[in-house]
Amino acid sequence: MKRLVLILLIFWCAPTSAQELVYTPKNPAFGGDTFNYQWLLSSAESQNSFEDPDASLQDLSEMEQFTQSLNSQLLGQVGRQLFTEEFGEAGLEEGKYSFGSLAIDIYPSNEGLVINILDTNTGEQTQIIVPQ
Repeated sequence: MKRLVLILLIFWCAPTSAQELVYTPKNPAFGGDTFNYQWLLSSAESQNSFEDPDASLQDLSEMEQFTQSLNSQLLGQVGRQLFTEEFGEAGLEEGKYSFGSLAIDIYPSNEGLVINILDTNTGEQTQIIVPQ
């Protein structure tokens, strides 16, 4: 009986082999295989639910693009003309101004010229700092 137990113990405790477990990342940005890049990119793009707001501009015909560009240029020119009429050739000066529903406050600070723009209808506020 003792021999049987000894033989069973020897076979049960027989030498075994094992291998190391090594972590290898999949993402090539973290040391993974570079061939995984296309797979990861296509996987991320397929899960992306956001739409590019500028993508609609690509669907416009050439005439619509030209019309939009012309409108933008005309509005820019009118804006420059109004700016020159209001502030003169000297440009921005300290003070409080109002254009329709916009209240503009201009003052100097240690960071530069600060321009606060407040839309009195919606309460939206923007601050622009022009460094000196």
